[in-house]
Amino acid sequence: MVAPGQAPLVVGFDLDMTLIDTVPGFRDVLLALGAELEVEFPVEEMTKKLGPPLDLLLEPYLAAEAIGPAGDRFRALYPDYAIRSVPALPGAHEAIAAVRRHGGRVVVVTGKYAANAQLHVDHVGFDIDHLEGWVWGIGKAEVLVREGAQIYVGDHIHDVEGALAAGALSVSVLTGGCTAEELLEAGTHVVLNDLGEFPAWLDDFVGQRTPQL
Repeated sequence: MVAPGQAPLVVGFDLDMTLIDTVPGFRDVLLALGAELEVEFPVEEMTKKLGPPLDLLLEPYLAAEAIGPAGDRFRALYPDYAIRSVPALPGAHEAIAAVRRHGGRVVVVTGKYAANAQLHVDHVGFDIDHLEGWVWGIGKAEVLVREGAQIYVGDHIHDVEGALAAGALSVSVLTGGCTAEELLEAGTHVVLNDLGEFPAWLDDFVGQRTPQL
């Protein structure tokens, strides 16, 4: 419900570890890539804090000139290894439905390669209006501003940076690798345990922004 003269509700969501549990797929792609490159990646360590760009994750384990080609190969392997095994996180569909109930638009803004992100969205059946990929940290702000997002929901401190740079309300969930303390220190406005808590929070938020007649 939008009050007269009020901008329509637009909520942005991060993808990895906010809407979907990327760990099993990411792990399988790393194992396949490592086998091809004959590199034993510390997969468990690398999947503890998904969110930063792939190049940064690969950087400690590969020569500088090998990172770009390895990233390209990772993205090529990704559809075969990382889509079917990756589920929506609990509460993700309900969080999106909550935005819809309030007449809102849903945008997904992710650091993931857009074509692979779209495969995830299609596989789990998310009802979204727009997806933007390959943007990270503060770089997400341009998209959030362009789409008119008042809220950005993520799991990483760099999601908080993007929300704040866009002048959006930062909502953080604890389903990624960042702690509540880290997220609050980064400046997030709201910390939820998971997306299961988001619909009730959104109801309260919308109730506060809608003038009572």
